[in-house]
Amino acid sequence: MSANTPNTAAETRRFLRPASEVMRLARMGSSHPTRLSFLRVLLRRMAQQDWQIDRPVWDVDAKGVGIGVYRVRNAERTYSLVAFAHDLPPELRSDRVIATAWDATFTLFDGDPTPEDIARLSANVPYQEAGRISPKELTLARANRSVRLFEHVVTTLSQGRQPDPAEIQAVGYLVRTTAVYGSGKFGASDREDIATRPELAAPFQVEMLTVWLIRAFTIDIVEHIAAAKGGDTAVKLDRATRRSLGVGNSTGLGMAPFIVRHPVLLNNWMVAREEALARVRAQPSATPQAVSDLGTALEAAVTNAEVWHSEHPVQVRKLHDLRRDLTVLAEALATWDWTGAAPWDALWTWGENTLTHEGQEALVSLMLEPHGALIDDLAETMGADEAASFRINGAMPVAELRHVLETDYAWALKIDFTTPENIARFWYVSEEKLEPRLGERATEDGATLEQPLCIARLMSELHATVLGFDAAQPVAALMLAHPEHRYAVRRAQVAQHHPYAEVQDNLIAADMLPIDLLRCKLAFFGASQFDPRSDRWVRINLFAGAPFPDEIKMEASV
Repeated sequence: MSANTPNTAAETRRFLRPASEVMRLARMGSSHPTRLSFLRVLLRRMAQQDWQIDRPVWDVDAKGVGIGVYRVRNAERTYSLVAFAHDLPPELRSDRVIATAWDATFTLFDGDPTPEDIARLSANVPYQEAGRISPKELTLARANRSVRLFEHVVTTLSQGRQPDPAEIQAVGYLVRTTAVYGSGKFGASDREDIATRPELAAPFQVEMLTVWLIRAFTIDIVEHIAAAKGGDTAVKLDRATRRSLGVGNSTGLGMAPFIVRHPVLLNNWMVAREEALARVRAQPSATPQAVSDLGTALEAAVTNAEVWHSEHPVQVRKLHDLRRDLTVLAEALATWDWTGAAPWDALWTWGENTLTHEGQEALVSLMLEPHGALIDDLAETMGADEAASFRINGAMPVAELRHVLETDYAWALKIDFTTPENIARFWYVSEEKLEPRLGERATEDGATLEQPLCIARLMSELHATVLGFDAAQPVAALMLAHPEHRYAVRRAQVAQHHPYAEVQDNLIAADMLPIDLLRCKLAFFGASQFDPRSDRWVRINLFAGAPFPDEIKMEASV
């Protein structure tokens, strides 16, 4: 790992990409996971701090029905995934949010559950929303089998054979989660109750831990059923095949508004990544080890791009761009001169001038990979105390607010919201599913229930009001006269100190692709193999290639 650090923070700062470049949907929708992604942060912590992982309970019958408990212990605390495996009739299997039965259901328990705890959870977790959990539970999750691959793996292992590599590659996971809930939903622990724990301070750590342990469960359950079916003939998955499997997930519009509703958090994610890239670019030279590690990371990226398939037209084009760009990058690196001044910055500048957005954002990931010693500390800065920025500064002069709008939101003020194409959609909450949805303003009812997610239009409306208001008055007076702008004023004051807080695009435009919002967030999770099924939902893979509990100690720099 390279620790070839620049001399000063100022030297690093000049390499930061501006928000006007980074916060556009076209680029956010080309995001790739990095070593700062949340699942990578979790895996490194577990490896470096020597967390102990075991499975104290496995009470599962020959059909694969029963209970398993996966226990994770660090120096101070214990967390336990309580897994319930079910016998689900095919006609009840559905990935829809409104499903009422699943192949498996889970909760992450805060501590070591007693038999009484497990009995209580058995009466609630399998029913998900219809049940209730307590603050002792940190997450609630469910998953369905990828039926064809699951059955193929059971059959081949029971017969003493390994599954067909082509079948494994075509799917990449044995189960896919249809929900992983945390942060107080259905009675679970509130985020603020656990956020001060060092191991959970980074975003989405309990959710990532839940999914990682679900991945271990998927291997155990498929091998258990195969052994019950094949007896002494049955074999276990070989290590390479097992390692290649992740956990699938189908994610739709319900996730899209998150990064809009959490501007400080989004800013902190982006700042960490951009600071990491700037640190790498600012290095005056390149070590042989870092150059070697870059080559290894590129080989892995090429392999991933080859197994990543999609039938969605937009993603087909982006995949073509990515594969072509990785080939161009490999050819360039074969003769790259690493002896010149600031070679990492030279590589980035070449990439900006040569590659598409897909290739450039992949290059970000590749350049960060060899530099753990230089950038991994930034993972500790990616959380946010959002309450600290909630209070509005009513003493701010209206003149200063106008300046903020005309500088930080200049991109929004350029949009003409009187044209049909710029107000073509509206965000609302579905009464049936209680999740965000996107409507077509010209053809669908419900615009009166529109959610305030088009920040650009809100800022445009606020600016129009500010232009006609006494600039010497305080913001408090403006809000008294126009309380409808309270939310926009708060956002503007947040953006004043958080340059990467806003998606700098029109989120209700006719040509807006919600999938770009999804991909940005999922890349920060650490997802790979983005496979959109429309512009509004996507299938991904989590933890493919990552270590399992019995391998984690060998992966201290994962």
